[in-house]
Amino acid sequence: MTGDTPQRKVRVRRTLILSAFGIALVLLMWQGARLAREQALTELHHVAGNALQLSRANLVGYLTRHDYLPHLLATRESVRRFLSQREDERDPRALNQLLDRSRAYADVSDIYLLDHDGTTIAASNWQRTDSFMGQNYAFRGYYRQAINGRSGRFHALGTQSGARGYYFSAPVRASGHTSDMPPDGVMVVKVGLEEIEREWQSLDATLLVADINGIIFMSSDPALRLTALQPLSESARKGLLSTRRYTDEPLPESGLEVIETLPGGARHVRLGDQDYLNLSQPLARFNWSLNILQPMTPIARAQWLGALGAGGSWMLIALGSAIGWQRHRLRRERERFAERERNTLAHARDELERHVAARTRELVDSNHHLSQEIEERKRAEESLRQTRDELVQAARLAVLGQLAASINHELNQPLGAIRAYADNARTLLARHRIEDADTNLAQISELVERMAAISAQLRQFSRKGSETLTDVSAQACFDYALRLFRARLEESSITVVSHMDESTCWVRADPVRLEQVLVNLIGNAQQAMNDSVERQLILVVEKHAERVILSVADSGPGLSEEALEHLFEPFYTTRPAGSGLGLGLSISQRIISDLGGHLEARNRPEGGALFVIQLPAAHPSSLPSENPADA
Repeated sequence: MTGDTPQRKVRVRRTLILSAFGIALVLLMWQGARLAREQALTELHHVAGNALQLSRANLVGYLTRHDYLPHLLATRESVRRFLSQREDERDPRALNQLLDRSRAYADVSDIYLLDHDGTTIAASNWQRTDSFMGQNYAFRGYYRQAINGRSGRFHALGTQSGARGYYFSAPVRASGHTSDMPPDGVMVVKVGLEEIEREWQSLDATLLVADINGIIFMSSDPALRLTALQPLSESARKGLLSTRRYTDEPLPESGLEVIETLPGGARHVRLGDQDYLNLSQPLARFNWSLNILQPMTPIARAQWLGALGAGGSWMLIALGSAIGWQRHRLRRERERFAERERNTLAHARDELERHVAARTRELVDSNHHLSQEIEERKRAEESLRQTRDELVQAARLAVLGQLAASINHELNQPLGAIRAYADNARTLLARHRIEDADTNLAQISELVERMAAISAQLRQFSRKGSETLTDVSAQACFDYALRLFRARLEESSITVVSHMDESTCWVRADPVRLEQVLVNLIGNAQQAMNDSVERQLILVVEKHAERVILSVADSGPGLSEEALEHLFEPFYTTRPAGSGLGLGLSISQRIISDLGGHLEARNRPEGGALFVIQLPAAHPSSLPSENPADA
């Protein structure tokens, strides 16, 4: 019994030491986790607050930048004059187009005009199936505010489109009515909310806007939109139904649960199985509140790190004590450890040298393969350039084929005339009328020169262009292209309208390639006007700073949305099958790009297509009298 007492004391002492160590470890880890949570909460509150403040400024700026628009449109004389007309005299087409252009320019969802009874009499979406035309919106708050002479603001779900929007409205008074008279109508601008919500989705937090009734109207999380933060009272529900602000169906609850209230006005909330830090800021101008839900995952991670840091520190202290207690044992092991370390380092150094040598060989081989690939790429690029040049030349020859009928007509006329003059000259010579015969021979000479000029034009157009850029007269290039198309334009009864100034329309370009582009554009314009009553080809050259603008416009039907989107893609064409490969505009755009310019297409407001070429301006020291295309 007495022999076991020292051993029992050692076990008891060891148990007490381990127990004290464990209790101290638990207390330190708890304290470390608590301090880490408080610090992480402060940092997260700061991050969420900054994001909320920035999002609030962006939202207010996004909405209020359109506040001016209904007032501006309400003062337009065309709008006031339209509103002053009797209902049976109104033709809303021109006003519909004005509202549609204003909508596109201001980048808003819809613009529409209500009469005194709240019925839509003009709308930017008149051509859509869900048009507002004829719909009555007298129940909307923005109508009641504006018809009483005030600026209106309202947010709601669209009854026709089903899309959420924010509405701005302004009173409109008919022509002749002064500002102290009651309004005769209401101008309404609807702003879509999807753009600002898409910007919110780039944040690592959830943003939501709730109205005065606690209904989430906007959110970066689609699942939270049109849900209620808390159950609605009966009076609030009836008020929403009277204005038809949302759907007629009961709105579901968001499921947002408040766990605790934190310092600084923050709240700890839970949505599903995720905890969030919730901050809120009022938007008094809109009767909204902007909320941010910042995930609290970093707080839990900080708690674990704090607990582990405190526990690790305590373990390090305990370990230091243990190390101090065992220093005398480590002293004996030091030499053997140093020897093992030297051996390990030597082995590691040898392994490193072997790895470096192997990696160097791999890099040399990789560099060799890379050099081969670069050479192959250069050869491929040279082959591609040659192919592209051949394709441009093929397109030029294809245009010559399309002009064959016109050229044949141009040559047949002087040939017939030559034959007639020759027969007359022979008859005159037989009658000894030498002077008259000489006159006929002079006419034959002029006709031959004309045929030679036509042949020279064809030879000029078919030759390949040069990579060297020179000072070129844009007017001369247009004149050359028009000479090629003269017969076809006259046959199609197309009037050419030209606005050019020879002194300011010089560009840096290759004349052959520029002429090919102009021939392609003029040919397209001529074909586009085949079914048009008014056939007019407008050619304009004007200078802006260091750029010269060349425009080719027609009075044809214009370009469809699909054509504008795919117009410059290879093999895209709007012509019937067999009438073209769809390469002309693609090649033309590449030619203009190679010349340092830009080619674009759009529709003219008055109808027809417009092609615009921008090229660097040239400043020749003297203006040559001859046509550069004939040089």
